[in-house]
Amino acid sequence: MADHTASGGKKMALSPGTEKLRRYLETARESITSGTTIHCVLGNEAADLDSMASALIYAYYSAADASAEPQRGVVPVIDIPRADFKLRTEAVYLFAEAGIDPAQLLFADDLDLDALHTAGTLQLTLVDHNKLSAARQQFSDCVTGIIDHHKDEGLFSSAAPRIIEPVGSAATLVAELMLGRQELLETGSATLLLGTILLDTVNLDPKAERATPRDQQVVDTLLQLSGADQQQLFDKLQQEKFNVSALDSADLLRKDYKEWTLGPKQVGIASVLLPIEDWLKKDPALSESLARFAREHSLDVLIAMNAYTNPGFTRELAVYCPDEELRSRLLGFLKGSELQLKPIGSSATDPATALFAQGNLAYSRKKLQPLLAEFFADA
Repeated sequence: MADHTASGGKKMALSPGTEKLRRYLETARESITSGTTIHCVLGNEAADLDSMASALIYAYYSAADASAEPQRGVVPVIDIPRADFKLRTEAVYLFAEAGIDPAQLLFADDLDLDALHTAGTLQLTLVDHNKLSAARQQFSDCVTGIIDHHKDEGLFSSAAPRIIEPVGSAATLVAELMLGRQELLETGSATLLLGTILLDTVNLDPKAERATPRDQQVVDTLLQLSGADQQQLFDKLQQEKFNVSALDSADLLRKDYKEWTLGPKQVGIASVLLPIEDWLKKDPALSESLARFAREHSLDVLIAMNAYTNPGFTRELAVYCPDEELRSRLLGFLKGSELQLKPIGSSATDPATALFAQGNLAYSRKKLQPLLAEFFADA
């Protein structure tokens, strides 16, 4: 791999802030209404920090490429609605730390990919994935590039670039490209890439078995260029990842939510990162919030699996089911299961809501869903 130095052999000092990147984003926003071909650098549908940061910086890099067609607008697209950005609390923190205003970012609801596709003016580079999601399959004929670190699905063989390498973070691959053109880097963009790689690789911890020598080399270079403190940055990102203080109940429920049709019933399970006691203090009308969420999603049953560390790892369960007969049978089933549930008494909830401490900490959502499928198959 190339040494990340300037042509004179010395490390370049980076300009502070993100002025170059911010100017690019202003231009990118203007280009989506230009009527010319729009080249969207699309992060994956999970829209985690790696997907967001890598799409943003690679779009910036690609737009600045001297070989790019002059009329081609290159824009980064975060593949979630703008309203969902605040749910990615670690991304909210790191983008702010890097000096990037979320108002300048482009989200899935900021441009009409279907209309661009129909008009024949859409090109796609996939970042942090190399296979389109089910919701994006119709754009397969538009994929012209891939930057990814996941298993190669063998698709889009003619894509150029087609960089699919087993490193710890897609941001590492983007950073390698950017370090070859350090005049594009600023302290803000370097910090954004650095923080993303650290979070993806668990601070390069060998025990996590995610980091590679390439991740390490890129981190070493970005640390020198950005002047950031590795441990402090990682610790702050970890803290912010679990910081839900700014989220209301609806946000907490949809931050990490999955839904299934189980037998004749519609069941949703949300993972919530705070104690039920704190949730009730935050939202004394919790039962009403659960009921509203269940109605909006046409759910028969809504379960919140609360998991947190304070000081030891703890699991709790909130079960909302308005049908009294179904609720009685479901709670009886759950109490008799391996979950080891103990009721949490509260005068703040109504009869449709039951709260429990969960003794069996091994029961995550991945294990609870098959258990519920078994129950509803006989319901």
